[in-house]
Amino acid sequence: MTALPEPLSLWVDTAPAPDRTGVPVPGAADVAVLGAGIAGLTTALLLARGGRSVVVLEAERVAAGVSGHTTAKVSAQHGAKYADLASRHGDGAAKVYAGAQAAAGEWIAATDAELGIDCGFTRADSYVYTTRGSTVDSLKREADAAAAAGLPASFTEDVALDVPALGAVRTTGQAHFHPRRWLLGLAAEVERLGGTVVEHARATAVNGRTVRTSRGDVEAGEVVVATHYPVLDRGLYFARLDPVRDLVVAGPAAGNTPPAGMFLDADTHHSVRGYTERGTPMVIAGGEHYRVGAHVNVERRYGRLASWADAHAGLHRVTHRWSAHDLSTPDLLPYVGRYLPGAKNLWVATGFGQWGMTGGTAAGHVLAARILGEPHPAADLFDPNRFDARSVLEVAQDNLTVAKYLVGDHVAALWRSEKLDDLQPGEAEVVRVGGELVAAHRDEAGKLHTVGAHCTHLGCLVSFNDAEKTWDCPCHGSRFGVDGAVVQGPAVRPLRRGRE
Repeated sequence: MTALPEPLSLWVDTAPAPDRTGVPVPGAADVAVLGAGIAGLTTALLLARGGRSVVVLEAERVAAGVSGHTTAKVSAQHGAKYADLASRHGDGAAKVYAGAQAAAGEWIAATDAELGIDCGFTRADSYVYTTRGSTVDSLKREADAAAAAGLPASFTEDVALDVPALGAVRTTGQAHFHPRRWLLGLAAEVERLGGTVVEHARATAVNGRTVRTSRGDVEAGEVVVATHYPVLDRGLYFARLDPVRDLVVAGPAAGNTPPAGMFLDADTHHSVRGYTERGTPMVIAGGEHYRVGAHVNVERRYGRLASWADAHAGLHRVTHRWSAHDLSTPDLLPYVGRYLPGAKNLWVATGFGQWGMTGGTAAGHVLAARILGEPHPAADLFDPNRFDARSVLEVAQDNLTVAKYLVGDHVAALWRSEKLDDLQPGEAEVVRVGGELVAAHRDEAGKLHTVGAHCTHLGCLVSFNDAEKTWDCPCHGSRFGVDGAVVQGPAVRPLRRGRE
């Protein structure tokens, strides 16, 4: 395996977007949607079709964030989830969840055919497999639970991947696509229907019906927060979501034969799917799951993933690599609905648990239905203000991890020394300079970049991601560039710039 390329999403690289830099921020709209990812644009399109005036406010570029950094499986098979869902919430809840995801996939298929988006929508069977004898029985139970929930699922020992699989849950008739081409198509349709899509307009606050952004204010009757991590701290969503990252590598398929299906290892969480980019068959492999901001060597993890894909998926040359940022909830269900109890015009969609292509699409349908005053079968199940005693305990346990980083990293920092001049090209470290903690990185050209080391969300110390050259917060998942600019929330303010 040769040296890996610089991180760049295949989806972003192969789908140029129209220039929207001249699009002004409108002063008012019926609905303001924050975030031009899959949840936001699906919501916006459905509301525009429902006769509402819509403005989509995107902090960066359309579909260049989380939705442009995914493996893009359009599947109602969300890992080995349905047995746990039925055990925790009941068979009825598992059916509602499965129905919402399956309906989302079929809506994507129908809308793609209607609009002719050319997003490479391709049907494929989906497999969750195991190579461990101890996991086989649980996959058999998962197959039964998924079938009982209404999915075309069954247990099989036939897995068309170069791994020693002992069994799998197979769900037929699922799909995959090019997510950015899909979302650029949705954005264009929103605009055709009279909506507005504004880029480089980062939302920083919502006061009543006023959305404040980096480019001006918008008055809106309804506000939808679909920014992946909710950018408003009210509701304490930052304490109810677990931020994780998975790495992805992609390149030409060996023998010009991409995998005939979508595959996920139930134990290691390695995943594989095929894709054809303008006539070139490709392999896309994911894995190496870790908590955002954890003290891990990300570059080494990319190397392990590439080696695994070389050995088992026919990916001998990596042309693209990127990482996916995901948010999970403690009770396995997303948060989709009113932002707070009693909030009349503020809505949220988040926590899709690594399955945002159908999860975000389903969320768009739930939100649009509620805003338009229509029923939706998943509205109560996905309600963000639901109460579950078991979830309260799990949130408390997760926040002990946050406290460990918040307190432990600050204690360790007491012994950090001042050694900016010792940093070599390519190195980064949090150091103490004149009694102040500084996040310092010296780039390959030898230039020193320094920013404040405290996340602007709640003050945790950031940690350097050596592969993607970002400062990541281990507490709630905010990410910043080496210049301090916000890459991903919940933070909305950049790190303080230091001397360079």
